[in-house]
Amino acid sequence: MLSPEKFQRDTFSALNNPQLRRNFKRAMSGLMEKRQAVFPDAEEWQQLRELGSLIRANALRKLPELLEQLEANCTANGIQVHWAETVDEANKLVLEIAQRHKVKSVVKGKSMVSEEMELNHFLGQYGIEALEADLGEYIIQVDHELPSHIIMPAIHKNKEQISQMFHEKVDPETLAESAEEMTAIARKILRKKFYEADMGVSGVNFAVAETGTLCLVENEGNGRFCTTLPPVHVAVMGIEKVLQRLDDVPPLLSLLTRSATGQAITTYFNMITSPRKSVEKDGPLEVHLILLDNGRSRMHSDELLRDTLLCIRCGACMNHCPVYTRIGGHAYGATYPGPIGKILTPQIKSLHEAGHLADASSLCGACVEVCPVKIPITDILLRLRHDKAENKRNIPFTESGGLKAKTESLIWKCWGMVYANP
Repeated sequence: MLSPEKFQRDTFSALNNPQLRRNFKRAMSGLMEKRQAVFPDAEEWQQLRELGSLIRANALRKLPELLEQLEANCTANGIQVHWAETVDEANKLVLEIAQRHKVKSVVKGKSMVSEEMELNHFLGQYGIEALEADLGEYIIQVDHELPSHIIMPAIHKNKEQISQMFHEKVDPETLAESAEEMTAIARKILRKKFYEADMGVSGVNFAVAETGTLCLVENEGNGRFCTTLPPVHVAVMGIEKVLQRLDDVPPLLSLLTRSATGQAITTYFNMITSPRKSVEKDGPLEVHLILLDNGRSRMHSDELLRDTLLCIRCGACMNHCPVYTRIGGHAYGATYPGPIGKILTPQIKSLHEAGHLADASSLCGACVEVCPVKIPITDILLRLRHDKAENKRNIPFTESGGLKAKTESLIWKCWGMVYANP
């Protein structure tokens, strides 16, 4: 459960954890340098992000129409499309598919929507094991943690911490000293699970309406395993991920990979348009696409808040945020941390439950400057603060002025600590 008090406690805890702060300082500095290296030409960067923003804005303007087109073309291709208004509905759809096929084990590619759904926990309640196949996700799953970053979920840990965790919880006979050794240990376990899994679950980076194609971006190959080896593939995506044309993909792919990890292109780019055809020897026999709303339609109905849905989940805003880079992702207590989380979570949850996150910003604008699709994050933060203060949008909010004053006072003390200890 989110609350201002919990956020304050977790923020102070993070600020008083020297190892955590060292881990983030090193990781964030490296990511910022890599991003700068792949965008050497400021003019090209501005032109590309202008194009990316226009592509995403165009898709959002036509969202209902494009979703219908996506459903029609996916269905024609043999992909079974399902609609979910809430995370509960989405989880039940995944469970129904799993139970129909007597699924006991699931392998998962990286998916923030599945984190939003808390899918692993939900399936576990019904005796279905869901194993994360992305290395970072696997690390935090073994250590019973949540992701601290939307691209690099285990970024809060250093090599030595991961090595010790592997020794204690994965392979007690081995104390790996290098990243390569740890990767080899995880690979050995995951390869076996890929072949044993009854169902694969993935996210979707982009869904192309004109062709009914699902696009997945990855570096490790786990996404390809999850979507091709098990007999059933279930893809989960937020309704905002749809694009109009196949030609829209390359500019956004370039922006995503360079902004996220400082790569010109990722190792793997998967395009899924159908289940296995009769003439093919491999691939899933069934492909399901679950389209999740979970508050996105409400955002879409508001001209300013709609821009929240432009996001392509690159994480650049987090890497440059003076708050996130000092307190990390876990302090936010939500699926989406950092600047994008501050505007997304209060809209997915409610201002009553998560409105305090909109206050957790200096409004410096660093996130806006690096956003590859030009989301006006600071404008949206101010709007959410205003709505919370005015108790608008039919969202309940405490009328206790004393509690509000105390909360804001503590938040500003947190920021004082942040800037006093860079």
